[in-house]
Amino acid sequence: MSIMKKIAVLIYPYFSLQEITILTSCLTLWYGEKIDILGSEMKLYESEDGFFIMPTKILNDASVLDYKCVILPGIINPLPALYDEKIITFLKQVKNTNVLIAAISAAPLLLAKAGLLDDVKFTAGFFMQMIDVFPFIHRENFVHQPLVEEKRIITAIGFAFREFAMAVLKSLGYDVEDKFMWPIEKAYSEKELTFYWNDSDYQEFLKELEEYKKD
Repeated sequence: MSIMKKIAVLIYPYFSLQEITILTSCLTLWYGEKIDILGSEMKLYESEDGFFIMPTKILNDASVLDYKCVILPGIINPLPALYDEKIITFLKQVKNTNVLIAAISAAPLLLAKAGLLDDVKFTAGFFMQMIDVFPFIHRENFVHQPLVEEKRIITAIGFAFREFAMAVLKSLGYDVEDKFMWPIEKAYSEKELTFYWNDSDYQEFLKELEEYKKD
C-alpha cells in the first residue's frame, strides 16, 4: 500500500510567516493536506514578527522523499539558516527527485548553497551584493521577475506571496482560479455576504456546542 506523501514547511530563525500563510492555510483548510513543520532542533523558533513556532519533526528524523512539496519561508536575516549544515544537508537530498520545492524572499539562498539552483532560473528577494559575496549564487541564473518556475522549483520575491501560493497550489494539481485571493473589486450585495452552514455542518456545530454547555 502506498503512503500518501505530506508537505513540509522548513523553519529557521527570523522566518517570515506572512509570506506563506495564504499557502499553508489553503493547503490545510481547503484541501486537507497534512503539513510537517521541520527544524534543525526541537525548540521554539521566533518568526520575524515575534511569533514562536515549535517544529513537529527535526531534520535528522526527516527525509525529503517523505514529502511531495517542501516550502521555505522568507528570512529577514538569512545567515543563521545559511550556515546551518543540517538545513543544507536536508535540501541536498532534493537533487534528482520529483519533490516540489517552493522558496520565497531570501530563502532561495538556501537552495543555491545546497546546489539546487546551479542550472535553474530563479528569483529572490535579496540584495544583489550577496551575489558577489556568495560564490554559490550563479548570477546568470537570476531572473528579475516576481515569480519564476523551473524544474520543479518555484521561487518568488516576498511581495508576490499571493502569486507564490497560487503557483504552488497549481503545481500540486489543485484547480485554483486566476483571481485567487485577489483584492476586492466590487460592491457586494447583502445576499452575497450572507452565509449559512449546510444542514449536516450545522448539526455538527450544535452537537459540539452541547458538549461545551455540559462543562
